[in-house]
Amino acid sequence: MRSRQKDFRVLIFLVMLGMVVGSAVGEAIGLVLPAGVVKDFFLKSVTWGFGPTPLNLVAFTLTIGFAFDVNMMAVLGIVFAAYLFRWY
Repeated sequence: MRSRQKDFRVLIFLVMLGMVVGSAVGEAIGLVLPAGVVKDFFLKSVTWGFGPTPLNLVAFTLTIGFAFDVNMMAVLGIVFAAYLFRWY
């Protein structure tokens, strides 16, 4: 019997992996295609996150920030990863 915690960790891992692989495939396809609507479709992305934010802890300062840059192929990669998770 599998635990729910393990399933959730695997799901998060597969979704992140699907996003990374999908983004890489989208960028590769965008390099091959000629300029036009289809290339714009693959290269158009949405960025979500927050910029560098300093956190002063007196003894040292941390700068924290992250961003997700998601394109259409990343979304398809996430869907494919979720489909694979269904069969796991």
